[in-house]
Amino acid sequence: MNSPNYALGGTSDAMRRLEIQDAQFADESESLLDALAIRPRDRVVELGTGAGAMGRRVMRRLQSGGVLVGVDFTQSLLDLAQHNLAGISEARFEPVLADVRQLGPWLENADVVLGRTILHHIPLVETFLGSLRDVVQPGTRIGFIEPEFRALLGRLSALEAAGRNEVAPLRTWAEGLVRYYQASGLSACIGASLALTLESTGYKNVRCRFSECPVDNTVIENMMLFYDEVHEKYESMQIMTRDEIERNKQDLESLTAIDLPATWGNYWVTCTA
Repeated sequence: MNSPNYALGGTSDAMRRLEIQDAQFADESESLLDALAIRPRDRVVELGTGAGAMGRRVMRRLQSGGVLVGVDFTQSLLDLAQHNLAGISEARFEPVLADVRQLGPWLENADVVLGRTILHHIPLVETFLGSLRDVVQPGTRIGFIEPEFRALLGRLSALEAAGRNEVAPLRTWAEGLVRYYQASGLSACIGASLALTLESTGYKNVRCRFSECPVDNTVIENMMLFYDEVHEKYESMQIMTRDEIERNKQDLESLTAIDLPATWGNYWVTCTA
């Protein structure tokens, strides 16, 4: 999703970061789709479809008569998604230019509603999830994958205090990201409370699990690309100075991905309306 409140960018570097992210989330993504039991003729609505990375995985499970409705705020991303999804299956892709926070007729008759790394970009997303339940039809299968950046800071800090100085660049990066999301008024920690939110809202059959994302060279590249996207916002919001960002980038580049603790993880949650 790109909207006036979307915290990240839409550059070619951003596309590379999303490509890396799709590879890192591959197992969780396929597991989520398995749990949602997508049928060949389902109507699937994806919130924040972007350039179609998750959509490719959905389209492979749909056949003639199936529909993927991709909702995004940015026309250029929807155009790219339409190109990337062409010919994957006989299912139809319906791009929708809209802010997902403004629930619209594109949700009508949805069999499945899903989103990957989208909810934390929505301020007070708990309110949004309550509105979503009121709009979708009973029995709609719903699934989300959301990252967790904050909880693992405790382990990074403890390891650093115990003499593992090599984890300091990871902690610095994660702390900056959390502070940035907080300053932007976003829902940075929704993954950890998502299952409880869904249960208390009245969703049924809520299932949740957490997995860590191992640090490898692509994770380090992801961090570097993230800085390239947000450095101006970091400076203007006084999250980090340009010099602090450059020092952290240099420290990250010097890391080898051997025996480094995870910097973030992912929550996988499914339910029915």
